[in-house]
Amino acid sequence: MPGRDAPAAGGTPAPLRLGSRREHPDSFAPIASGFLVVSIRHGGNIRRPTSQETHGICLVMTRPFLIFLSLVLLLHLSPTVAAAETSGPGRESSRRARVVMVQEADATVTFNPQPEKIARMSARGLLGLTGKANLRDAWLSLVSTQDTVGVKVFSTPGPTSGTRPAVVEAVVKSLLAAGLPAKQIVVWDKHLSDLRQSGFFELAERYGVRVAGAAEAGYDENTFYDAALLGQLVWGDLEFGRKGEGIGRKSYVSKLITQQMTRIINVTPLFNHNLAGVSGCLWGLALGSVDNTLRFENDPDRLASAVPEIIALPVLGDRVALNIVDALVCQYQGEEHTLLHYSVALNQLWFSTDPVALDVVSLQEIERQRKASKAPATKTNLELYQNAALLEIGISETNHIDLIRLP
Repeated sequence: MPGRDAPAAGGTPAPLRLGSRREHPDSFAPIASGFLVVSIRHGGNIRRPTSQETHGICLVMTRPFLIFLSLVLLLHLSPTVAAAETSGPGRESSRRARVVMVQEADATVTFNPQPEKIARMSARGLLGLTGKANLRDAWLSLVSTQDTVGVKVFSTPGPTSGTRPAVVEAVVKSLLAAGLPAKQIVVWDKHLSDLRQSGFFELAERYGVRVAGAAEAGYDENTFYDAALLGQLVWGDLEFGRKGEGIGRKSYVSKLITQQMTRIINVTPLFNHNLAGVSGCLWGLALGSVDNTLRFENDPDRLASAVPEIIALPVLGDRVALNIVDALVCQYQGEEHTLLHYSVALNQLWFSTDPVALDVVSLQEIERQRKASKAPATKTNLELYQNAALLEIGISETNHIDLIRLP
């Protein structure tokens, strides 16, 4: 996905390497050291030989053979040892993420977005992130005219505190100008009712693009997130009403994603969430794309595992081309409800190919505004973002995130 592959995020990360080196001076038979390269994303399995198995091997080895084997292992593993020593736990990684921030005074007036200024901000941010000379080239470095592009929004809080239609309008207009056919642009969220109340139906009609709900599109029986935790199924979940062993342990991905779109532009508001910290790029996309979410959305520990693992599904995370934070207004308290007395106008838009970095920066800003207003402190669920970094979705360490503020 872009957070791992795009040059803007710092290149392809090295695989996680696990190593150990033990010496037994009082034992005649040496125990060979080794490194296992494990793909967390694809479910690596680490198995260490038992002491009985190791002992049996040592009994049949002669001293010359052991010397020869030690030399071979030393020559073969020395590059791996060097890599582990320079990039192992506790050492700084060379990977970096870039977050481009654009600000314009009076981009909102009494919390109401000003479309012309937002269009200019969107253009500057996109050009600054991609390094291209014009918007067409900028977009075509992220998507192609053959793609069906889904613009994911968070519409539950409504048009004032959720993803603002003016920001999505700027994205849609520039995509159309870049040559994408209107029928290949889909503005979507989990439920059509939320999209309607937030004004996205009017936007879609104005520009001839589509609007769709992930739940209404139905769920793909062949594509799912499987976790050993039975959920409380509700109407609309694919397995609702079914009986049998294992029913309720899968969260199925919407057919809207698996069958109708090839790229995703994720546009989220700067909006707090009581368990995830922010209703941001990871949380919004993960829970908006699958069913059977009640089993983990109200538990911080389960949420910290489920959200990154859902995003790590190739059919979902690998399709994300760009993440945008609608930071025109920061709401630091209230979760899914619009509470403007807990909101501050920042008049900013943030751009990155790294969703983890954007969420971490969002967490910092929300906490900064909470402290400035002397609101009660909350405990941030950093484990979710650390887990996402372990799954190579993006960068969670703030000292590895470059903030680029454009005039």
